[in-house]
Amino acid sequence: MSTTRSENPGVALVTGAAGGIGSAVVRALAGRGFSVAALDASGEAVRGLAADLADRGHRVVGHTVDVADEDSVEAAVASVEEEMGGVTAAVNVAGVLRWGAVTGFPSREWRELFDVNALGVFHVSRAAARVMVPRGAGSIVTVSSDAAAVPRAAMAAYAASKAAATHFTLCLGLELGSHGIRCNVVSPGSTDTAMRRRLWEGGPSSPEGSPGGDPSAFRPGVPLGRVARPEDVADAVTFLTSPNARHITLHDLRVDGGASLGA
Repeated sequence: MSTTRSENPGVALVTGAAGGIGSAVVRALAGRGFSVAALDASGEAVRGLAADLADRGHRVVGHTVDVADEDSVEAAVASVEEEMGGVTAAVNVAGVLRWGAVTGFPSREWRELFDVNALGVFHVSRAAARVMVPRGAGSIVTVSSDAAAVPRAAMAAYAASKAAATHFTLCLGLELGSHGIRCNVVSPGSTDTAMRRRLWEGGPSSPEGSPGGDPSAFRPGVPLGRVARPEDVADAVTFLTSPNARHITLHDLRVDGGASLGA
């Protein structure tokens, strides 16, 4: 999926920026000319990412932000607007993964999933929309999961939180379309990230009901016969934030090698 580089596409805000997919998104957007505000709960990791990209000539600023904390998000967006310029793209990547059979799944982990995966998307998208609406333009992309549409064993809580984030983003697109703001979703399938590798490693310390296993075990269920790289997801995000996607909104783009069979 190719994109054209704009001379000055503006400022992109990316959450979960220090993670596997998040850092790939930051690098891809910086490479397309965006100034990037990289937000992550791990301040040390996101500052290291920002410093590395700054050394390569990109304008990237790291912010320590917990997306589940409304005040933290609002303060970060205000800071970005003041110090970097108006936010033209917001990408929700921050997420957590917990798994296990429903009968033994702890309520506190359910709340944690929804706090980050759903409430965090609401906080960031709302803050971004508030500054985009007066300018009459913008793009909001939520990185969700194909598990939001396809049932997965031992993934009920995670899938439910991602389904909430997906549907929220599409509903938001209805509200913001008349303001020139596009809202889309990118839904990866199995992707080779540190978070996913914790499932693949399996072993006796894995929670009951863990999908576990080896990456190769996931490939037979993927028509393309491979798991995704973070860069595959980042390419989709970059496309949706680009002028090439100017007439695309309320879309859920699957980056799963066909695993969801078009569902």
